[in-house]
Amino acid sequence: MGVPQGQPSLTLPIGASVLLHGAVIAALFAFRPPAPPPMPPVYRVNLVAAPAGPRAVGVVQTTPAPAPTVEQPKPALPPRSKVVAKAMPAPPSRKREKAARAKRDATPVPPETKTTPMTKKTQAAGGGAEGGKGADVANVSTAGIDFPFPGYLQNILRQIALRFSPGNSGALTAEVAFLIHRDGSVTNFRFQKRSGSFAFDLAAQGAVDAAGTGRAFGPLPSAYPDDVLPVIFSFDPRIIH
Repeated sequence: MGVPQGQPSLTLPIGASVLLHGAVIAALFAFRPPAPPPMPPVYRVNLVAAPAGPRAVGVVQTTPAPAPTVEQPKPALPPRSKVVAKAMPAPPSRKREKAARAKRDATPVPPETKTTPMTKKTQAAGGGAEGGKGADVANVSTAGIDFPFPGYLQNILRQIALRFSPGNSGALTAEVAFLIHRDGSVTNFRFQKRSGSFAFDLAAQGAVDAAGTGRAFGPLPSAYPDDVLPVIFSFDPRIIH
């Protein structure tokens, strides 16, 4: 059955619409941006200060040797009296013997005392404002995935803390991120959270830059599988003295 004369045919518009939609779909697939490469894991390093204490020379804590026990000399026995043979007296009465036994039991015997000499304990340096950084610079805690090389994180913390001098900064804090490469070099420094003070932020960036330039962090552990170690470092002057 043909198309009546005088009525337009729909074949051409439908075909054109199909071709147009197909072209749009193909363009979406062709110009879709590629998926971003997977990022390496990030390890967060926070400063935890050592307990405050008075200024003193840092010493290594050792287990003190037990103090020697001084034994009191035993009292000398009284000399034995000479026994003189006498006529045997009459046996005492039972009542008198009980009274003498009760008196003998009531006399207290002084206990033997032992004196222990007092030893003066060497005072260790604390980590507070009075005692400076102390024997221990600080402790390290990590958030996120577990980093199986705590000694390397301790060195990161120690090297940055030794180079960080914010001055009188009050309660300002800042958070930075950077990458440590296999050879110990540092790149991609950036602020995650600024303190609001230009001098404080400059001191934080200078501490990381100085440690990275001198490669004070050292090469990454040989057992670490990746080529870079991403680190997020928090600066808090209340626990860095």
